Amino acid sequence: MTDPLLSAPQPRLRPGPIAIALAALLVLAAAWQWSNVLLLGFGAILIAIALRAGAAFLNRRAGIGFKPGVLLSAVAAVLLIGGVIAAAGPSISDQFRELVGSLPRAWEQVNAWLSESSIGQFLERRMEDSSSEGGGGVPADSLPSVFGYVTGTLATVFGGAANVVLLVTVAIFLALDAPMYRGGALRLVPLSYRARAGAIADELAQALARWMGGQALDMVLVALATGLGLWLLGVPLALVLGLIAGLTNIVPVVGPFVSGIPAVLFALTQGFDMAIYVALLFVVIQQVEGNLLMPLIQRYAADLPPALTVLAILAFGGLFGFAGIVLATPLLLVTIVLVKRIYVEDVLGDRQKD
Repeated sequence: MTDPLLSAPQPRLRPGPIAIALAALLVLAAAWQWSNVLLLGFGAILIAIALRAGAAFLNRRAGIGFKPGVLLSAVAAVLLIGGVIAAAGPSISDQFRELVGSLPRAWEQVNAWLSESSIGQFLERRMEDSSSEGGGGVPADSLPSVFGYVTGTLATVFGGAANVVLLVTVAIFLALDAPMYRGGALRLVPLSYRARAGAIADELAQALARWMGGQALDMVLVALATGLGLWLLGVPLALVLGLIAGLTNIVPVVGPFVSGIPAVLFALTQGFDMAIYVALLFVVIQQVEGNLLMPLIQRYAADLPPALTVLAILAFGGLFGFAGIVLATPLLLVTIVLVKRIYVEDVLGDRQKD
């Protein structure tokens, strides 16, 4: 005979608020400790979404399955990048070496212009006054060391090839078995919230896919416009400078300044007038991109508030360094979606249309 005490439903153990708080603190501490791994995983997720998009296109057009489509998309991307490097790599390499070698000469041009202009003489007097009051100053010989720092940073970036290989490998595995990883993550969510979590996860994937598509189109157009404009102005190294402008445009607001500085410095080697023309070219391109191109792209991609974008760059850059700056925009996009769906709609109960 069955014991009624054993057959009765057992009460479910629910963690108390102290246990929940401790668990949350442990999760935050682990996330901070493994922030580099989490950022690499987030970057792999972005690449996996792109590979799945390519596989979906092949599935619609040619009826190819998703797993073969993912592999074909990865191979096509590698071949495309390899072909570009093989075709334009030697030219870009020569131009880049010429660009790095010309930066010290450009700095000398800046110093000569400052010493001859009234503004430069005023700044020089102010620096001398401050150095005499403070008992020291910045040696003139240390200023060109900035260029050595830049080249050292670039060497460090290129030295991270192993991380790139690891990133791509993880992305391919994620793209091949995306439903399995998605299902495994949802199993960690309580049953009553699982359907909602799945809908939010799908919305995040769609938002990130739209953002990546729009950002890729924007980067290509900026690179082409910058390279063409520099070529029409007769500025050498138009190819590499346009490539830098396109790549750095992945970081809103900050990227154009980063790409514009070496272009203007190099143009100084051909005269102050050329430097002004190049600076105006970058200003015009960024105004057209920010006020015309991006609004059109954002109609089909992700519309992010500019003020929050700048704050996200500062915040994630301060927390995670260069990787945080590069991934600041997609991280902000994820944060906005989670705050809207989980806090505003589920916690506050505000389900008004966005």
